[in-house]
Amino acid sequence: MNRRALLALAALAPTGALAQALSPAQREEVLQILREALRTDPSILRDALSGLEQAEIRDRETAQRRAIAENADALFRDPSLPVKGNPQGRVVIAEFFDARCGYCKQLHPVMEQLLASERDVKVVMIDLPILGPNSVLASRALLAAQKQDRYAPLQDALLRLREEPTEPAIRREAERLRLDWTRLRRDMDDPAIARRIERNIALARALQIQGTPALVIGEALIPGAVDLPTLQSLVSRARG
Repeated sequence: MNRRALLALAALAPTGALAQALSPAQREEVLQILREALRTDPSILRDALSGLEQAEIRDRETAQRRAIAENADALFRDPSLPVKGNPQGRVVIAEFFDARCGYCKQLHPVMEQLLASERDVKVVMIDLPILGPNSVLASRALLAAQKQDRYAPLQDALLRLREEPTEPAIRREAERLRLDWTRLRRDMDDPAIARRIERNIALARALQIQGTPALVIGEALIPGAVDLPTLQSLVSRARG
């Protein structure tokens, strides 16, 4: 971008010192310079918009890093949350997921491969039921299964499920895994489980998570499903 256009853009900034110092006539002159610059070189506007976009991305990433730091205990060190992998793992990943989410189902075998290959990784599972009543039902069942130390097997079963996680489907999978269905169904209505889900939703909102899956690794928030090499690279970076 040429110097004249830079000065013009600075003058147009509502709170810029240069804009406040200009008289109306000077401001109009700068506007004319800007119009002429844009007419002769339209790439100026493209470059300016690109710069604004990059600044917004940097601001968003900075805000996310701050939010992760402020919520680190809730993300990585809450003993009430279910975990997979190595409970004493050096690298901790927080995974927000919805049992009905197709992308979560796509990510699931990748996470299993990661845990099989990286033995110092702990994954904190954060149920985020955002896709309707059956999502909530599945999350309640999973958190109830945690009381029978069977969260991981039931989560694996529900993410492999190719039908809606209705109550009959959940019961079938639970009984196949030898869970006590009567106890599970009773625990699903425990108010503590509803409060746990509410806290998960509040945590996702604090991190500005827009959907599932979402992974938090170190200072990074990764939205969406990723492949194994990407995950391994992120883990290596967090480990280092």
